Amino acid sequence: MLSKFTSFVVLAAVAASVSAHTIFQEMYVNGVDQGHITGIRVPDYDGPITDVTSNDLICNGGINPYHQPISTVVIPVPAGSQVTAEWHHTLAGADPSDPADPIDPSHKGPLIAYLAEVGNATQTTVTGLQWFKIYEDGMDSDQSWGVDRLIANKGKVSFSIPSCIAAGQYLLRVEIIALHAASSYPGAQFYMECAQLQITGGGSTSPATVSFPGAYSGTDPGITIDIYQTLSSYTVPGPSVFSCSGSSEPASSTSSHAASSSTAAGSSTAAGSTTIVSFTSTATSPTQSSGATVAQYGQCGGLTYSGPTSCASPYTCTFSNDYYSWFRICLWGTVVTMVKNFVPLPIICASWLAGVYRMDQHAPADMCSLASRVINGRLAKALRP
Repeated sequence: MLSKFTSFVVLAAVAASVSAHTIFQEMYVNGVDQGHITGIRVPDYDGPITDVTSNDLICNGGINPYHQPISTVVIPVPAGSQVTAEWHHTLAGADPSDPADPIDPSHKGPLIAYLAEVGNATQTTVTGLQWFKIYEDGMDSDQSWGVDRLIANKGKVSFSIPSCIAAGQYLLRVEIIALHAASSYPGAQFYMECAQLQITGGGSTSPATVSFPGAYSGTDPGITIDIYQTLSSYTVPGPSVFSCSGSSEPASSTSSHAASSSTAAGSSTAAGSTTIVSFTSTATSPTQSSGATVAQYGQCGGLTYSGPTSCASPYTCTFSNDYYSWFRICLWGTVVTMVKNFVPLPIICASWLAGVYRMDQHAPADMCSLASRVINGRLAKALRP
């Protein structure tokens, strides 16, 4: 009889295909909806980019091929207008029954927006463009994130197009960086799409620019970071936010919605400023029990855990990455090696399948139960110690 745990490990790669990702797929100009996937280069698949040196980081569309046909619409936007980017888990749009729509709540991180002037907003070549940041929303003093505010606003984030930039055609790159597995590089997950704009009016200011790839490094403190530790501040990656006032908003701050922002399409606020916020709190370490050992599949560590942390031989206390460090279980060494080569989900599902963990939103129970039904029992027998 196939062990439930082994069957899920074998299916780990399949489970990864249903991870809680997201796509920027609709845009509003001063509250007016421009249409679903209209004027935006959207992929069919919502997977992340993890390599900051890849050209896929520019506008997606590489490892996540664009939905065909690519929209040829160029959205007219008066300089100084408020625009709203709307994100959802899949291209099907809003789904109130999907707990991962617009994005899984665990995928905490910043929201960022850039503009790049182009000769033709529908051009296929996006390498070599020069980008300037017009918005960022990182972590507030209460340790809430831009993603938290996006979820609260049902997938919408709003900001203003600078009123002083030159008229012309631009690409608007809106990005989410999910930091739930970012304690080592590559681990941060980048989600971005580009909208095609015709900016009218405006002025003649030329902002300082950066390139993609190049604006980010895997060693940036806002990209490689353990968000499960107590944070006193967060550095949003990339350059400072451009401001028509002549001063840039500091990029090295804890973000408080830099640039103009709002919580709903059609409403606006005055241009805000990024402020440096400092706060501290004390993290507590779990009490470890000495002498006792934990059996296979038993919990042996994690946040708020105070029981034994040593596993019975030959098992090892493990987790697949820091995102799931709050829940550790005892596994046989060979299986540990297999699990660490897969996504975090198998650890949670393995323990659920073994009957030692109560399932919650971190992993869908139906996906976990699938494993116990479809894998041949021979592999499980071969893997037993």
